[in-house]
Amino acid sequence: MNTRRLTKKEMWIFAIGQLGWSTLGGIINTWLVTFYLPTTGSVEAGAKFYVPTGLVIGGVLTVLGLISFICRIFDAVTDPLIASLSDRSSNPKGRRLPFMKIAAVPFAVITVLIFCAPVETISGINIAWILCFLILFYLFMTMYCTPYNALISEFGKTQDDRMYISTAISLTFFFGTLMAYLPFIFAGPLQQTVGYAMSYRVCFIVLAVIALVCMLIPVIKLNEKEFVDAEPSHTDTFRSLTATFKNREFLKFASSDIAYWIGLTLFQTGLPFFVKVSMQLDEFYTTVFLGSMTILSACFYPVVSKLVKRFGKKRLVISGFLGLAAAYVVTALIGILPLPGIVFGVLIVLIAAFPMALLGIIPQSIVADVAEQDAILTGEKREGMFFAARTFAMKFGQSVAMLTFTSLAVLGTTQDITSNNLTASPIGLRIVAVTAVVFCTLGALILSRYNEKMVMETLEKGH
Repeated sequence: MNTRRLTKKEMWIFAIGQLGWSTLGGIINTWLVTFYLPTTGSVEAGAKFYVPTGLVIGGVLTVLGLISFICRIFDAVTDPLIASLSDRSSNPKGRRLPFMKIAAVPFAVITVLIFCAPVETISGINIAWILCFLILFYLFMTMYCTPYNALISEFGKTQDDRMYISTAISLTFFFGTLMAYLPFIFAGPLQQTVGYAMSYRVCFIVLAVIALVCMLIPVIKLNEKEFVDAEPSHTDTFRSLTATFKNREFLKFASSDIAYWIGLTLFQTGLPFFVKVSMQLDEFYTTVFLGSMTILSACFYPVVSKLVKRFGKKRLVISGFLGLAAAYVVTALIGILPLPGIVFGVLIVLIAAFPMALLGIIPQSIVADVAEQDAILTGEKREGMFFAARTFAMKFGQSVAMLTFTSLAVLGTTQDITSNNLTASPIGLRIVAVTAVVFCTLGALILSRYNEKMVMETLEKGH
């Protein structure tokens, strides 16, 4: 069967799906901790404590951090399982889009339910509620994201196509993440009418509806079979996963990617706290800074493909790691250097924008390269498993980051660390920023071992 390349318009239709799921993922990454570990200012505005916030698990972990970590362990099972089911699917409508269609609605609904803890005070019922719905969130996220990401390699039939698709989905990823910050602007005016918690839930409902529409657009508008003619894999889940991690170049990339997601999520989760606690600014500036960073980062997108052709992907990603680390160094200096908080915010935006463009576009393209190289060497197309492994790296890194953030952010507080209404401290947030610097630097060191030359030579010979 002859298949055709996607047009530029169709690539953007595909990218809209990422706008949807990145919005839902951004809601969890930004608001799970912010909503259930409120700052002192939020408590004064009417925020309630639904779960214990102190370091009550062995004196070093929070309940929320432990819940997040348990959910990622669950992910360790579902990521390769869904990837294998997708790779082995013989559905006449394709191996990927049918999974995405099934996952979209429950994915959006469950995102909202996570923030609807039923008891209006600290309760074990709330703990169970959050744990159950967060597990379901990651299950349906995997069902959508793993097949979606596998299509990057299958839709990207040339290097130029893969870079264009990676650029498009990176842009929609950043705007999806930005949309997740909009409740900082719109929840405030609603609070006097519907109350503190409900004002945010209303915002989450609106965002979830928008995200759902975006996730369904590629499912409805694209015919997978028109672009992809791939035989279902016949390798079982365990063997496929083992074969994926036997690819040494992918293992190096995945290890560096975990470090990247830890560093990025520490910053993304911490941004509202850096703004309100460290910079002592209104939470409105959280959206201003992230929006400015996203727009400025997008301005660099047209030059990234040109830079890749000149310098290669590996060197640029390493530069991105180090640039992001520099932005986190500035974050760690808040309260040490005698500068107004807004000046620190502007500096962070200016320093982080270009690294975010590099790290947003290029890594997905690297995974597609390695997946295609592996298919050339082994004769079996297992894109789903490679992107599942990348998705797992993302979610594992995010999990470690949230576990780390909830434990480190309260260090240095004058409160009892086992208190049920513990809030973040400036010292703890500085430790978070320094930790992010360490992980970004570690990611650069690991990726320096990646043999980009060998991968690209294999691709050239395969074509």
